[in-house]
Amino acid sequence: MRLFTYTIPIDDGAAPNPFHGMCSLAICKPGIRRVAKPNDWVAGLGSKNAPSGDLSYHLVYAMRVQKVLSLKKYDLWSNLIWPYRIPDIRSADPIKRLGDCIYDFSNVSIKQRLSVHDQSNMKTDLNGENALISYDFYYFGNRAIPLPPYLQDICHHNQGHRSDANNPFVDKFVSWLRSSKYKPGQMYGWPDYFINFDNESSCNGCQIRKTDGENDIAC
Repeated sequence: MRLFTYTIPIDDGAAPNPFHGMCSLAICKPGIRRVAKPNDWVAGLGSKNAPSGDLSYHLVYAMRVQKVLSLKKYDLWSNLIWPYRIPDIRSADPIKRLGDCIYDFSNVSIKQRLSVHDQSNMKTDLNGENALISYDFYYFGNRAIPLPPYLQDICHHNQGHRSDANNPFVDKFVSWLRSSKYKPGQMYGWPDYFINFDNESSCNGCQIRKTDGENDIAC
């Protein structure tokens, strides 16, 4: 069991996608999605410059990976049983706009659906190869909770993620989370930033993370 941690510059509800009782990570963070296995933990930590203020040393979300699906299989399953994961940016429901199954594998060539990402994100997204699925997750969003002092070393302030360096903290992190008042499989806050799809310049809400994979190396 490993603990992957990274800083989320803007939590917009797409990566991770915590809606409908399931947490998925299917875009961004290719370095994590390629190597994470079932029972590994992925934790997104707050940014000093988050839209709602300084969320340094705060936990935005944590998920225990339960399924690892290829992006092709994720597209198939989303069409069959998770239709809410396929983005509909024309919907009046902001949650439907944030679907993270943004790659269509039904044809010979992979097509990108209209979504929070544009073509500049495609290479990075596809390099992740997999989608991570969990029903055993804790999502705090704009109500991110502070980490206890003994876990603050899992935080770092550069691009990329930590995994092996977190080995001394895995059991402590899981024990802290499990002993908290929070129950898994629920949202305790909302995304810190909602994309305005009516504004053409903001349609690719993850633009700030388009180079997400360039330095996404475990440390």
